[in-house]
Amino acid sequence: MKVLNKRLAGRLWALLSMVFVIFAISALPVSAAEGLPRLVDTAGLLSDSEGSGLSDLLDEISERQQVDIVVVTVDSMDGESAMVYADDFYDYYGYGFGEERDGILLLISMEERDWYISTCGYGITAITDAGREYISEIFVADLSDGDYGAAFTSFAELCDDFITQADTGEPYDVGNLPKGSFPFLVSLAAAFGIAFIISLIVTGIMRGQLKSVHSQPAADDYMKQGSMQLTKKNDLFLYRHIDRRKREENSSSNSSGGSQTHTSSSGTEHGGGGGKF
Repeated sequence: MKVLNKRLAGRLWALLSMVFVIFAISALPVSAAEGLPRLVDTAGLLSDSEGSGLSDLLDEISERQQVDIVVVTVDSMDGESAMVYADDFYDYYGYGFGEERDGILLLISMEERDWYISTCGYGITAITDAGREYISEIFVADLSDGDYGAAFTSFAELCDDFITQADTGEPYDVGNLPKGSFPFLVSLAAAFGIAFIISLIVTGIMRGQLKSVHSQPAADDYMKQGSMQLTKKNDLFLYRHIDRRKREENSSSNSSGGSQTHTSSSGTEHGGGGGKF
């Protein structure tokens, strides 16, 4: 009986939380096309200007592509998993274009610092599992730094690019991700290049200041005659260390590409995945 009461209380609390979100949504500016806000920032992560700009961007991309791009932030998921909360939010508030309810939703929960992308309809085709990992490598870095405006903007723009690519009939997927994957590697290479050039300049200046030192053909030429005498020498073996490591085998839940899907509590097919930031 106690277990039943706890479950009932949990369901009631989740229902009350969803009612609160409904009121929060009603207070937000809505898009003219669907009557639903595509930015629901109940966690208050964005300033008014950031929120207005992002809402306009989400509306423009969604209506042009006919695929809903939605960003939702909450303080807590009230004990639900990120997958369940994101899918239910998408389904119960009626997001998605057309009969297949085409769309992509990004959920951010601040309680445990969770992020989750839920895809539906054409969103499943456009954002494959490999594509989702590619996208997350870019925007999660900004999430971790607390730059939420940049993270959400990157997410929206990448969704736009991926939908456009999917329209060609060849969605971004395993072996077909955007060229120059993971832009932070490009930045890292640029940083090393700049550092290398600076080091060349510094060492060149230092070398030019060594007027009294000239290279010698043999090591003996650097020694003062008679300053060093060896009376005894031998080789002493101290120890040997062998480091053996198990070779990790490549494993991937969906190495063949495409999107793994599941059915939400409302019976709708969703793809997606998430992690921590």
